[in-house]
Amino acid sequence: MGGLTWLLVYRTEKYKKLKAEVEKQSKKLEKQKEISSEVSDRSQKKKIERQEEKLKNNNRDLSMVKMKSMFAIGFAFTALLSMFNSIFDGRVVAKLPFVPISLLQGISHRNLAGDDYTDCSFIFLYILCTMSIRQNIQKMLGLAPSRAASKQGGGFFTPPSQFTK
Repeated sequence: MGGLTWLLVYRTEKYKKLKAEVEKQSKKLEKQKEISSEVSDRSQKKKIERQEEKLKNNNRDLSMVKMKSMFAIGFAFTALLSMFNSIFDGRVVAKLPFVPISLLQGISHRNLAGDDYTDCSFIFLYILCTMSIRQNIQKMLGLAPSRAASKQGGGFFTPPSQFTK
């Protein structure tokens, strides 16, 4: 699915342009904030507010570009999950080196016969892989958001920050 995400989002010119703009604006905003901490000038504060607004708009646009593909990927994941679930239903796909806590045994031993709770169902393995591997692969391929951009926030689903005047 990482390939599908790359195909639909990360390789597009619009995404690359927006990401570069967000990076540039984040760095510029940090520099302006460092300078403004030394000088409390009203016009400097206005410049910072305008820069924050630009950054927020670009982050929103970047989120919209990602969101379109996320719907397609969500649909593909749902279809694949149901297909694999029907293929591996009732089959042991892995042997766990531990007995999961009772809260997780319902998922880890889902639709499996017997009382050996070290037997692992497909859905449990799928969830573990999705949670643990996906983010590391995104970081490794350089597809995760930068620290500067995420520190500034301002994405589509983030709450608006309150300006102090």
